[in-house]
Amino acid sequence: ETDKKLMAVEAVLKGEEQERTRLAQDLHDGLGGMLSGIKFSFTSIKGDLIMTPENKLAFERSMDMLDGSIQEMRRVAHNMMPEALVKFGLDTALKDFCQDINQTGALQLSYQSIGLDAAVIDQSVSITIYRIVQELVNNTMKHSGARNCLVQVSLLNPILSVTVEDDGSGFDASLANGMGWKNICSRVEFLKGKLDIKSGENEGTSVHIETNLS
Repeated sequence: ETDKKLMAVEAVLKGEEQERTRLAQDLHDGLGGMLSGIKFSFTSIKGDLIMTPENKLAFERSMDMLDGSIQEMRRVAHNMMPEALVKFGLDTALKDFCQDINQTGALQLSYQSIGLDAAVIDQSVSITIYRIVQELVNNTMKHSGARNCLVQVSLLNPILSVTVEDDGSGFDASLANGMGWKNICSRVEFLKGKLDIKSGENEGTSVHIETNLS
């Protein structure tokens, strides 16, 4: 019965990742190509137009909005399937993710890793860990009011550990049953791992996950 449940969870997660990859490619190649084409066309005709200062200002604003749309589309596609995860592995992908969050100014995110730099980790495990960290950090930004967050990942063969801590408002850990937490629990279950949540009102939150890779 347990094996059947794990197989069902694995099938759902695999399907989700395949759909994320497809959508990311469609966004990048389809919409991204269209937006870049529009920008090129606008840039090409700009020199042929005689514009008033007001029209020129409006044109530049429109170009800035177009640039912003292209950047946002790339960010969404990157979050769906980060190239760094596929090309360079979990450690680099998590570093990039934390840097991206820091650049938004929404949260001061620190990243520490132990034993990951030369580690060879199965891609399905890497993707699952990445999604867990992504979901935990998103939860922190949406709900905790935290200013600082620490992401720590360590591999002391064969044990892979993930800790995400914040200095936010905290919550009753027994009530962690929203969709985000259900996704996290499903992914931990897929890894056959253990999940420990420590939190309290005005005490911040610490989430620790441990899985055996052997």
